[in-house]
Amino acid sequence: MRLSDVSPSHGSLQFGDLPEWDLTDLYASPDAPELERDMGDVQRAVLAFEAAYKGKLAGLTADQMLACVREYERIDTVAGRIMSYAGLRYYQNTMDSERAKFIADCQDRITSATTPLVFFTLEFNRLEDAHLAGLLAQNADLARYRPVFDRMRAMRPYQLSDELETWLHDASVVGASAWNKLFDETMAGLTFQVQGEDEPLNLEATLNLLTDGVRDRREAGARALAEVFDKNIKLFARITNTLAKSKEIEDRWRKMPTPQTARHLSNHVEPEVVEALRNAVVAAYPKLSHRYYRLKARWMGLDKLQIWDRNAPLPIEQPRLVNWDEARATVTKAYAAFDPRMAELAEPFFTRGWIDAGVKPGKAPGAFAHPTVTTVHPYVMLNYLGKPRDVMTLAHELGHGVHQRLAAAQGELLSSTPLTLAETASVFGEMLTFRALLDQARTTAERKTLLAGKVEDMINTVVRQIAFYDFECKLHAARADGELTPDAINALWMSVQSESLGDAFDFMDGYETFWTYIPHFIHSPFYVYAYAFGDGLVNALYAAYAGGLPGFQDKYFEMLKAGGSKHHKELLAPFGLDLTDPAFWDKGLSMIAGFIDELEAMEA
Repeated sequence: MRLSDVSPSHGSLQFGDLPEWDLTDLYASPDAPELERDMGDVQRAVLAFEAAYKGKLAGLTADQMLACVREYERIDTVAGRIMSYAGLRYYQNTMDSERAKFIADCQDRITSATTPLVFFTLEFNRLEDAHLAGLLAQNADLARYRPVFDRMRAMRPYQLSDELETWLHDASVVGASAWNKLFDETMAGLTFQVQGEDEPLNLEATLNLLTDGVRDRREAGARALAEVFDKNIKLFARITNTLAKSKEIEDRWRKMPTPQTARHLSNHVEPEVVEALRNAVVAAYPKLSHRYYRLKARWMGLDKLQIWDRNAPLPIEQPRLVNWDEARATVTKAYAAFDPRMAELAEPFFTRGWIDAGVKPGKAPGAFAHPTVTTVHPYVMLNYLGKPRDVMTLAHELGHGVHQRLAAAQGELLSSTPLTLAETASVFGEMLTFRALLDQARTTAERKTLLAGKVEDMINTVVRQIAFYDFECKLHAARADGELTPDAINALWMSVQSESLGDAFDFMDGYETFWTYIPHFIHSPFYVYAYAFGDGLVNALYAAYAGGLPGFQDKYFEMLKAGGSKHHKELLAPFGLDLTDPAFWDKGLSMIAGFIDELEAMEA
C-alpha cells in the first residue's frame, strides 16, 4: 500500500473507518495540568518515601510494611501512567520531534525522581528469610504480595551495591533506552523504493508485500527490504553490538551465569523448562517446518522456495481484503462463542478509542497491547492492512487486552504477568478465531487454505521464534569474545535460518540482513521464546477445552484474573498441565504436525 492511500486521521477507506486512540483517559494533552500535578506527586512522594523508610525496613511491623509496599505501588502507578501516555503518543508518530522530546523529557524527569526508590528493593532483599516469613504470617494483606517478593528476592544473588544500582538506574536514560529510541526512529524513518510502485513505502507496507498474491511483487518487496537494510547495516550492527556489550558488562558485574538468566528470572520460569521447549522445537524442525515447506513448494509448482514465498498465499487462495467491520465481527463472534464475557471485555476496545489500527507515516511498526496502568485500561496498536493474517493479529492483541483488563484487579505490582504466560491469552484468542473460521469452511479448498494459514502462523510463532532465540544465544555468546562485524552477525542469522526453515529454500543474496528489523532483539533480549512457550501452552489448553474439561471457561478466567500472582505450576494445575513434564511440549508440537498430516492427506 502507498503511504498516500492512508489518511492520517481515519485510516484507509479501503478497509472502512479505522479507529484511532483516544488517550484522554490517561491525560487530555501533553500540557494538561493533571500531568504536571502527577509529575510533582511522584517527585514529592518519592522523597517522602525515602525519608520514611530508607534504612528502616528491618524494623517495620507487618502493618507498617504493608503501608510501605502500598505506597511504593501507588508511586509506581502514577509514574507508569505518565510514561504510558508519553510512550503511546510517541508510538503514534515516532518521526514527530515534539513527541520524541516529550517522551525523552518525561523519561528524564521520572528517572531522576524515582532514583531515591532504588534502595527499597536492595534493602528489602537484605531482610532475613525468617524475619520476612514472620511478617507475612502476621498480615494476610501483606502475604498477598508474596509472589512479588519472591521475584524480587530471586535477584538477591545478582544484586550490586546500593551505589552501583543507583548509578545504573540514573544512567538508564542514556544507556539502553537511548539506543532503543535510535533504533525506533531509524526504522520509522526508512522508506523503500519498490519496483513497480510509484512512491516509496514504509517498512510495514513493504513487509506486507511479502504476503502478496503476485510473486513478482513479493520479490520486489524482498529486494527493496534487502537493499535498504544493507545501506543501514553498519548502524544496526553498531546498535546491536553496543546493547549486547552493555548487557554483557551488567551481567558480568551481577555474576549472572548466562545472558539468558535475567530473562528467565523476570519470566519466573526455570531455565530447564525453557531448554526443554527449545530442544523439543529444534528436534521437531524436520516434521514441522521442513515438511510443510516442501509441501508448499509442490503446491506452488516450484523446485525451491525463495524467502518471498514463505508467507505467500496458496495458488488456490482467493485474494481478498477484509474490511474493519468484518474483522471486528469475526473476532467478537469467536470470543462470544467461547464465553460471552470474552466479547464483553473486548467491546470497549472498539467503541471507546482503545485501538489505533491505521498505517500512518511515522507510526511504529508491528502490533502490541499496552496495559498502561491498572487504574486506566489497555490500548491496542495495529497496522491494519486488510489481510486475513491481520484479523488474526487483531484476535491476538485483543487476547492480551482481555487478559490485562482481567488481571488489573490484582493491582499494579501483582497484575503484571510473566511474558511466558502473557502470551497465553493472546494465542488462545487466535485459536478461538481460527477454529470458528475452520468450522464455517464450506469447501475442501477453503479448509485447506485455512489449515495452511494456521500452520504457517504456528511455524512463525514456534519454529521462527525459537530460531530467533538461538540467533540471540549465538550472538550474545559471540559478542562476549569481541566486536561483531555486520558480516559476522549476518552469518549467525543465516545459520539458524537454514537450520529452521530446511532444504525447501534457496536464500536470496541480501536475506542475511533481515535480522536488522526485528525489534525484540533490541528492546527485549531473549523475549522471543515466550511466543513459542505461549503457543505450546495454548495447544495443550485448547485440547483440554475441546476434550470437555468441566468448568473450563471459569478456570480459564480465573487463570487470567490471577495475573502475576501465581506461579505457572499453580496456574495450570486446574487444567491438569505441568510444564516441567519433559513430554509436555511434544503434545503441543503434535497438534501442528497433525494439521500438516491433514494437509498431506488432501494431496492423496
